[in-house]
Amino acid sequence: MGKKKVFSTRVDEDRIKDLKYLAVDTDKSLGDLLEEAIQDLVKKYKKKAKK
Repeated sequence: MGKKKVFSTRVDEDRIKDLKYLAVDTDKSLGDLLEEAIQDLVKKYKKKAKK
């Protein structure tokens, strides 16, 4: 993985709340969960583009 950079965006309050609960439940940081979600999303769309 490359060098980390700050990335700022707006997210619905309910999604943030869900993410915070998930972070506690999985003992992961919010940043780790966001990176995982981004990786999954990129992988999903790469598969669709190859079809």
